[in-house]
Amino acid sequence: MKTSLIIAGLLTLSACQTNMNKQEIKLQSLPTSAQDSTTDNYFGTQISDPYRWLENDTAPEVLQWVQNQNKVTTDYLAQIESRSALKKRLTEIWNYAKYSSPTKEGDYYYFYKNDGLQNQSVLYRTKDLNNYQNAEIFLDPNKLSDDGTVSLASLSFSKNHQYAAVGIAKSGSDWNEIFIMDVANKTKIKDQINWVKFSGATWLGNGFFYSRYDEPAKGKDFSNQNEFMKIYYHNLGSDQSEDVLVFEDKKNPLRYFNAGITDDERFLFINISEGTSGNEIWVKDLSGLNPSQKISQAGFSILCKGFENNFDIVGNEGDNILVRTDLNAPKYKLVAINPKKTEVQNWISIIPEGDNLLENVVIANETHLIASFLVDASNRLKHFDIKGKLLHNIDLPGIGTVGLSGTNKGENIISYNFVSFTEPSKIKLYNINEGTQTDWLKEVKYPFNTEAFETKQVFYSSKDGTKIPMFIIHKKGLKLDGNNPTLLYGYGGFNISLTPSFSISRLAFMEQGGIYVIANLRGGGEYGEDWHKAGMLAKKQNVFDDFIAAAEFLIAEKYTSSKHLAIHGGSNGGLLVGACMTQRPELFAAAIPAVGVLDMLRYHKFTIGWGWAVEYGSSEDKEQFEYLIKYSPLHNVKKDVKYPATLIMTADHDDRVVPAHSFKFAATLQASEFAKESPVLIRIDTKAGHGAGKPTAKLIEDAADMFGFILHHTK
Repeated sequence: MKTSLIIAGLLTLSACQTNMNKQEIKLQSLPTSAQDSTTDNYFGTQISDPYRWLENDTAPEVLQWVQNQNKVTTDYLAQIESRSALKKRLTEIWNYAKYSSPTKEGDYYYFYKNDGLQNQSVLYRTKDLNNYQNAEIFLDPNKLSDDGTVSLASLSFSKNHQYAAVGIAKSGSDWNEIFIMDVANKTKIKDQINWVKFSGATWLGNGFFYSRYDEPAKGKDFSNQNEFMKIYYHNLGSDQSEDVLVFEDKKNPLRYFNAGITDDERFLFINISEGTSGNEIWVKDLSGLNPSQKISQAGFSILCKGFENNFDIVGNEGDNILVRTDLNAPKYKLVAINPKKTEVQNWISIIPEGDNLLENVVIANETHLIASFLVDASNRLKHFDIKGKLLHNIDLPGIGTVGLSGTNKGENIISYNFVSFTEPSKIKLYNINEGTQTDWLKEVKYPFNTEAFETKQVFYSSKDGTKIPMFIIHKKGLKLDGNNPTLLYGYGGFNISLTPSFSISRLAFMEQGGIYVIANLRGGGEYGEDWHKAGMLAKKQNVFDDFIAAAEFLIAEKYTSSKHLAIHGGSNGGLLVGACMTQRPELFAAAIPAVGVLDMLRYHKFTIGWGWAVEYGSSEDKEQFEYLIKYSPLHNVKKDVKYPATLIMTADHDDRVVPAHSFKFAATLQASEFAKESPVLIRIDTKAGHGAGKPTAKLIEDAADMFGFILHHTK
């Protein structure tokens, strides 16, 4: 983009900035939320739940409540003068071609491309990796709906590459449907698989394995607790009702089951987990078995016993199975396990645990390993042979995040995606034979100036003295006088690492002079399992302390001040925001809890919430109830406290963290004395879910509303 256009975009927003400081917004009377006398007894403690009726998301009175809330929120946001200019700028800078890394399947390289403003990225293929400009469309998900709310959720090819199993999600739901495409002519065949969740298709022979739940009760698709996941095998050309039951557990209704298979189709795996941390792996050697024996429930043995540790199957080398694990290695290691000698003392070390987290390993062309490590929340890449001998340190373009893809037999090129906070992804092609790499995409152009911003990493002390890393991104030359609008983001849970990423909406905020900050809190995976465990269960308060200390550091160092500081997080990060704004309300000017887990006493009663009990604990356990009630955002709102200006964001099809969390939190906050003076709004998106697969049009609307609200309350 020409410099003059960039300046024009900045001037458009700057004009609004001046007016916005003088603008007063009228807030309509907040909707009234009826209260009832619902009360629960937790080990002798009475806990009232006056908005329990909002859990019934399909009830007419709840639908009316949603309509009333959205009207107030829409009217309020429409008055923010910067919002329209922000939306216009977001649309301008969103409009550039975006590519995924290519992967080889049969004779074709497949990759996703979005021309700029397409609602969903399109799947392309080409036989010539260097001729990607002339690739053909294999599947365009934009043609599966009128509004872009159907997205691709999974894709897998049969071993002979004649068929592709395509998983789709509608309106952001975790429920998936799987249909089959004939690869040669790019047409659908009649097979249709329904009620799939957290599973793609794992091919074997003339069919595939998949995981599903029983069909839920009508009208409870997005709220009922999911129990008794099962693994089935589907033969191509048959009806789903004829599928073969491969694995179930009638004694343990709250477990996940997924099938996997090695590239050579020798070993079939069942991955079993009781939640989001810890798993067990069963294995069956398929060599010498007839087709019916391969898909029967018999013949499995335990490869890795659970559920205290984590085990990831990387692949196999002949008789040995390669497993990445944290067993006796909090920062993970890679070992080889013979299924006939599974005792730990028989495991062979391939990549031992080191000083840095072993984050991911892929097998390249059968005899090579490409491994990514995490060093202070950014990636390093190394190339080993299959026995674990280091061959090369792979140079990266800078401080950032790597996305790896494997290669097929006979393919010497592996692709990886590299992204930083200040520049969109770079796709590299690495030659494993030569140890050299090249750029895949040529002459990439962006409608913004990537060199206008800078990133720094700092380390600050939390409440207990623990050093926490934090990334700070802003325009170069920004004056640090305590007056900058600042958005602090965090997650802190589920062993998930917050590493450098590029965000178009974040860029628009920083063009306005905003500072964007990401804190790498305990509970995440940045430093391995010990770091994760330091922020889970009874130690969850450490996460909130880390986030609060990040805010205090930013204020002390004159990046911002309380009246200019906003906080944001989604899902578990929504819990983070809810807990911190109720514990330290005076510290923040604005809060954006998105799709948050906000009712810590009842989260496990909906959809797959039970799977988070290994992370949080459960209110059905007395000891765990005692610490959950202390930080549960819903239960720590006080009527006589002034909370930050709050925009709660959720969606009607969120069947992971059901919107009842946000509904009840909004109603409770709105009943406080200062809810109109310091506005409490809830934005309930329609035909949207927890976030995955959201179309571009909705992403731009989300960003304009959120950053417009933040800028209005932090300028």
